Amino acid sequence: MRELERAPMSEKVIPDSDEQSAADADRLDPAADTVRADTEAPRLVMLIDDEPAQSRLISAIAARNGWRTIVAPDAETAIATLGTREGMQLSAILLDQWVPGDDACALIAALKERRPALPILMLTTSASPVLAVEAMRAGASDYLVKPVSPDRLMEALRAVTKRESQRDELAPLTEKMGANLDFDAMIGTAPGFRTALAQAAKAARGQGHALIEGESGTGKEMLIRAMHSASPRTKEALRIVNVASIPPGSLESVLFGHEPGAFPGAFDRQIGALQHCDGGTLVLDEVDRLPRHVQQRLCEALESGIVRPVGASYGYRIDMRLLVACNVSLAALVEEGAFDADLARRLSATRIVLPPLRERTSDIPALTRHFLARIGEQPGLLHLSVSDSALSLLAAYEWPGNVRQLQSVLFRAAVYCESETLTAENFPQLSEVVGDRGEAPAPAFHEGAGVMLYTEDGNLRPLEEIEADVIRLAIGHYRGRMTEVARRLGIGRSTLYRKLSDLGIDNAA
Repeated sequence: MRELERAPMSEKVIPDSDEQSAADADRLDPAADTVRADTEAPRLVMLIDDEPAQSRLISAIAARNGWRTIVAPDAETAIATLGTREGMQLSAILLDQWVPGDDACALIAALKERRPALPILMLTTSASPVLAVEAMRAGASDYLVKPVSPDRLMEALRAVTKRESQRDELAPLTEKMGANLDFDAMIGTAPGFRTALAQAAKAARGQGHALIEGESGTGKEMLIRAMHSASPRTKEALRIVNVASIPPGSLESVLFGHEPGAFPGAFDRQIGALQHCDGGTLVLDEVDRLPRHVQQRLCEALESGIVRPVGASYGYRIDMRLLVACNVSLAALVEEGAFDADLARRLSATRIVLPPLRERTSDIPALTRHFLARIGEQPGLLHLSVSDSALSLLAAYEWPGNVRQLQSVLFRAAVYCESETLTAENFPQLSEVVGDRGEAPAPAFHEGAGVMLYTEDGNLRPLEEIEADVIRLAIGHYRGRMTEVARRLGIGRSTLYRKLSDLGIDNAA
């Protein structure tokens, strides 16, 4: 038995901007890659970058998705290009942070001065929010941390160049602050969400495979990382493969590995992700995008516990846990004949469904304050409170991008907020969208605790007022059964009646 190689902890399978990745991208057949193809007419993006390998890689990714790329190696060339015929047709600009000849933020400001409506995305090797704040204040629409996965790059481009009315505030930022890796960091009390957490915590202690379903942005990856952190395999490898970001023709090799000469261009042996994660955990994000023949091979590997690389006459026995994520119902795909039924059964022994944010609006106040607290810890940003008017507005929106979009909208608002409190006026595009649907923001918290903790200016209400509201809420909830009210509040009946008298509350409240 050959010794198995191990992947570094938390390694993601995404293309790096080196020569090999660029060469691989250049060899891809644009017609064959339909994973992320746009249906719109080709659009033009300018990449400001002096690295040939990264330029070829990004150009190839863009071409597969219906975009054409022009490359400017420095700031002077980029500014000059704006005035050309091609420059007038640009839909977006990608700017590498290390472009020579100018400071990146100064260049962003110069480009925005000449073309105010042209969206700019900055590529950076730093995940520091300081750079994001500076870039956005200079005029950038978004920023992406390198190495950039193809799906994340194209998601960002699509978000900032939508042909319908532009509402940048509501376009989710592709990068987010690093998340904690335990269940305590998962904020929310909505019943469906707590049920999902309880299932995940129980599954984490076992060894079986698990399926996590939920719309994009609901927190599937964070939940998976929490499960791995709480599992017996926490000290072993965790590898995340985003299926949609890998060309379909390469997926078999990425998962199972290949031998030299297995196919044209396979010059060296490659260890597959399944073999890398022997003893650890492999995560397949967007598992529904697996080609049918790869689904069948994966099902056979899970059944036998043996992985056979492409082109090999032998296999490796592995002990690996598989966690898969899916944005749609896997059972529905099986019914439609779009997913292998045997593989779905093996993956669905434990099925966890994360509800969309629109089904847990009672969690929006807690999520908002949690995100604002974390945003306030970032250099260059203030600790902000939030008014009830802002929370009412946030609760009235449907959040198609879910929790990730909420975090991005709050980050963007915090960047431009000049006071200590976020109000409804800090979300003008959100107000416009809610108004377009003919809806007025409903009073906040009616789906949640029912008690407002903050005044309109964002300051805490007096404790006496909050306590009175809690008691009124309890009396109404338990229909005036004072013994039950006292028991649920954890106080004696005599104490409850004394508080009613002191606070001036009618027990019919």
